Amino acid sequence: MAAADDQIRVSDRVKQLLDRRRREGESYNDVLERILDEESNRDLLAGFGRWSNEHANRVRERHEGQKAESKERMRRLEEDE
Repeated sequence: MAAADDQIRVSDRVKQLLDRRRREGESYNDVLERILDEESNRDLLAGFGRWSNEHANRVRERHEGQKAESKERMRRLEEDE
């Protein structure tokens, strides 16, 4: 990588945050590249699908039951009108 002569200005707070994340031997550029790479590779679906099949089935069944109850209430309300 060619060295750039450009400089960027950061606040003292940002510099402190970079210093905390900086690993031994890393330049500020290295820290920023690593952080930006981590952000771009973040799996947006991580955390989904964590329920066991049993728990997911219970939730699904309860949801279906509530939908059926709601439809029945609506049907009774229509009859009363």
